[in-house]
Amino acid sequence: MLHRICGFFLSRHSPCLHPTDESAAAGAGTEVFVRQSRAMASIRKPVIVRNFSQDWFAGYAGAGFGQDAAELEILDLTGKVLRIGWEQVKWVCYVRDIPDGEQANPERLLRKRFAIRPRTAGLWLRMTLTDGEELEGLAANDRSLVEGAGLMMTPPDTRSNTQRMYVPRQAIQTLEVVSLIGAAGRKQPFASSPRARQPELFPVGEPDTST
Repeated sequence: MLHRICGFFLSRHSPCLHPTDESAAAGAGTEVFVRQSRAMASIRKPVIVRNFSQDWFAGYAGAGFGQDAAELEILDLTGKVLRIGWEQVKWVCYVRDIPDGEQANPERLLRKRFAIRPRTAGLWLRMTLTDGEELEGLAANDRSLVEGAGLMMTPPDTRSNTQRMYVPRQAIQTLEVVSLIGAAGRKQPFASSPRARQPELFPVGEPDTST
């Protein structure tokens, strides 16, 4: 049954999935010069944005940068606001740091599939992107699965530079829910509590008082 909801994730269309005419005419993105304040820097996290031409650029993005937006908006390293249409974005990686001089794999995504069953609660997702690349991740089991411009998930190797990934829905060709993790684990403490146990009619070791 979990597999049936995958089509709903991908087929859900809303205005946030379509770039505006302004962003489409801009091509690679629209640049707006702003002054970066300390408050702005504190609420933004470092990200690596990769497109389907395998080019990438680094910047800073807020926690809800694309949930209800028609395009991706980030602050680049020079203090300019960049707005990029979602059709150009392959993924956005929240990273621990922005590496200097590493051009090939700044996200350090060395492992893109789980070697063993995840232990953290959530939905274990497996997806194929429009360029044929396969990814797995762990997503929250909430409304974010069907709302917004993409899916936020935790990659298999959290020890890498990438802590979380945001994949636009337009970049996903197929999506499969492998498993729901943590559902049984949350029920186990309740089932094992003394109050939830079925009372015994003839307790073992109870003395016979009928005589």
